[in-house]
Amino acid sequence: MKVPFLDLSLQHKAIREQVLTAMAATYDATRFCLGKDVEDFEQAFESTLGYPKIWGMSSGTAPLHVATTIGGFGPGDEVIVPAFSFIASAWCVSYVGATPKFVDIEAGTFNIDPAKVEAAITPRTKGLVMVHLFGQPARADELLAIARKHNLFVIEDCAQAVAAKYKGTPVGLLGDCGTFSFYPTKNLGGCGEGGAFTSKREDVREKARLLRVHGMARRYHHEMVGFNYRMDGFQGAALRVKLAHLSAWTARRQAIAKRYLAGIKLADVRLPEQPAYGESVFHQFTILHPRRDALREHLTKCEVGTDLIYPVPLHLQQAYAGLGYRQGSLPVAEGVCDTCVSLPIFPELTDAQVDHVIESINRF
Repeated sequence: MKVPFLDLSLQHKAIREQVLTAMAATYDATRFCLGKDVEDFEQAFESTLGYPKIWGMSSGTAPLHVATTIGGFGPGDEVIVPAFSFIASAWCVSYVGATPKFVDIEAGTFNIDPAKVEAAITPRTKGLVMVHLFGQPARADELLAIARKHNLFVIEDCAQAVAAKYKGTPVGLLGDCGTFSFYPTKNLGGCGEGGAFTSKREDVREKARLLRVHGMARRYHHEMVGFNYRMDGFQGAALRVKLAHLSAWTARRQAIAKRYLAGIKLADVRLPEQPAYGESVFHQFTILHPRRDALREHLTKCEVGTDLIYPVPLHLQQAYAGLGYRQGSLPVAEGVCDTCVSLPIFPELTDAQVDHVIESINRF
């Protein structure tokens, strides 16, 4: 039985007419940059998921850049970033001239380790990027206590965690601001690039609104140096259609994860931890195994698709070689990169396919 790692065509076939009808309306009304379709999506996202206000943006990286700009970071400042994440979690710090200070993670949740954060803080530390990786909320209480103690601006990177909650609070409303990605492979993915910004703070939301569109409060009146980070109308239209399905898609991801958690019995496999403070929305289901490469090869022979997310920690990326990190600097993140493998977990998987993945792993 063939089980692809991801097949977006199944989702898009199922909602093809809805999406194309919505996009045709956008086209006919020439609502190409922001406009009604984006506003309708923003309002639906807010009411469905419990946010006071979001601003749709052009990618998942765009709101991160907006966040570090609002945080006031610059040359000479350090911002704490987990060593295991997608690179955009660090790019946003570099974009404003500050330095990412990479910190090790917990192997069980794949998120930044609060115990390691405190030790990494210096007089130059001005912020913290709190990533909710793979859809699993990070340990916000501990991290926010550290941030308050040291007066750090906290950015929640919720790119992989749409619809996740921490102790009942939607992610993105815990720190000073939160950012989302609607890249096509995400749990709520567009038909192209897209992202969003939110904050519980009205002053932060207002700055983000201005920065999104050239620092402009009124047309051709620019209050600050801004960006061109507008969401396009087609993405707003597509995401509005998809949002109505998100709850069911999330429930299916969680059901698949429960099947994996109960069924995978292979010796030496480390399954992702399930902390009580917040259920994962399972953008990825990632396991650890000391013979990862051999296990992957075995799964390929069983026609099970897998991926390495991520094979290299951020502190050892060539782009950051100048920061002086070496192999062994952050051993947990390095060990995870050497042993992790991500399994198929998209909502359209059948129970038979999920069982085939489990049986294939257990036969290794």
